[in-house]
Amino acid sequence: RNKKKIAAILQTEDKVILLKGENTASNLVGDKGHVNVTSFNRKVLLTGEVQSEAMKQAVGNAIAQIENVESVVNELVIAAPSSYTSRSNDAMITGKVAASFVDDKQLFSQSLKTVTERGTVYLMGCVTEAEGNRAARVASGVSGVQRVVKVFEYISEQELQRLSTLSAPKNTEENAPDTVAK
Repeated sequence: RNKKKIAAILQTEDKVILLKGENTASNLVGDKGHVNVTSFNRKVLLTGEVQSEAMKQAVGNAIAQIENVESVVNELVIAAPSSYTSRSNDAMITGKVAASFVDDKQLFSQSLKTVTERGTVYLMGCVTEAEGNRAARVASGVSGVQRVVKVFEYISEQELQRLSTLSAPKNTEENAPDTVAK
């Protein structure tokens, strides 16, 4: 139960960070850029395009000041905002990468978050180094992927086993499968 509570708190914090981050970025950049804010386990990834190095730094610094943000990975580039076609292509790549993760039985796809910007795939999640390397290999094999950037939080194999044990379903009524009477 404690692990579920902690996970729920982190998910809620990530949602709040996302909303505050998007609002902050929009206020700073306006129509002079395009900023995506992604939060996973209090780590924030910034992708997109901004007008200048000063704007890139201002966005990164402002996001870092948001409550509960532990770190910021600022991957903003100095360029004109990407086109709708480019963003659509990136969304398609993200979908193909996510499907590849589901197909790979050695990856726990729910522990991975994928963001694509200008053909670069950013991978986030809480994984072992072996899982992270496998995910990067799988993602790099997807058509349209130009580069893969790992933004993982690494845990040890022992920590993975401990977390797996904590999250293993117990045979209680609370965790019993739902049934429907006919």
